Amino acid sequence: MAAVPTAAVLLIGDEVLSGRTKDKNLGFIADYLTLLGIDLREARCVADVEDDIVAAVNALRTRFTYVFTTGGIGPTHDDITADAIGKAFGVPVSHDPRAVEILMAFFKEIGREPNEARLRMARVPQGATLIENAVSKAPGFRMGNVFVMAGVPKVMNAMMDAIAPSLERGIPMQSRTVTLQGGEGDIAAPLGEIQSRYADVFIGSYPFEGPSGFATNLVVRSRNLAALDQAEAEVKAAAASLTQEGKARGWN
Repeated sequence: MAAVPTAAVLLIGDEVLSGRTKDKNLGFIADYLTLLGIDLREARCVADVEDDIVAAVNALRTRFTYVFTTGGIGPTHDDITADAIGKAFGVPVSHDPRAVEILMAFFKEIGREPNEARLRMARVPQGATLIENAVSKAPGFRMGNVFVMAGVPKVMNAMMDAIAPSLERGIPMQSRTVTLQGGEGDIAAPLGEIQSRYADVFIGSYPFEGPSGFATNLVVRSRNLAALDQAEAEVKAAAASLTQEGKARGWN
């Protein structure tokens, strides 16, 4: 099986870390990458501190096929992501003529006066390629394997649509869920035994409280459909055995 592309997400912004802004971008990107067959392996959140952003970008871009950042490319003083990316790659940051043209046309269309702050959104590192913004026009950019996108969810979603065709895809991970009306402790040992027999299957247990009390979603994931079918069958059998013993009260 060919190597699976991997990815990391870097959320940038004091507003996320303070709790003022409730992040919606990570979940969207995770779902999007799953559909493309790209494994999201790590996610981080850093403050609007240039050295912290630089350190995180450099750590992630050497380990993963792609890095996706959100936040910090707006018009205000604390929007420093472009400068941090430039520093991470060791290149200068300046106004990109293509980005300036896009913004000037948009400002003219909506009757808004361009000023120095708004034109900050046209600054990108030398050598970057622009990411289209179909919502509010101010582009993101790609530098090497790092995709720099807006923090506003609607804009970021559009940027993901724009970059998706350029991404290397893998075989999408398939997932099956078995719901056990019982706790993780009831099925932990059988799950561990099943997992040990399937190197390319990933089994997770996720407890929750439902109408009938504590329950557990048993999630079986794999790109190998034959192994997935076999592992799922064993998980179902283990859950059925618990039901028969009276340790669980039914499952789907």
